[in-house]
Amino acid sequence: MKLRKNIAISEAGLLFNPVSGESFTVNPIGVDILNLIKAGKTQEMICDALLEKYTTDRTTVENDYHDFIGLLSHNHLLERHEDKDA
Repeated sequence: MKLRKNIAISEAGLLFNPVSGESFTVNPIGVDILNLIKAGKTQEMICDALLEKYTTDRTTVENDYHDFIGLLSHNHLLERHEDKDA
């Protein structure tokens, strides 16, 4: 999974999609997830990193991760598989 190449992310958690003109704000955990996605980490690696940094359990991390990925996908911020070759 990858973020679309044109998505800008600030350290403060502001995402901007220049194609649609939309902007989104994410919390610090969202910024962590986005940075790990950009670094090419897998879901398991991302969840492990979040478990090391935050006091929570794996089920909560995995559920929150899936919810966050769903929101990114819904807002067209992730590359689709067919976009890789385009």
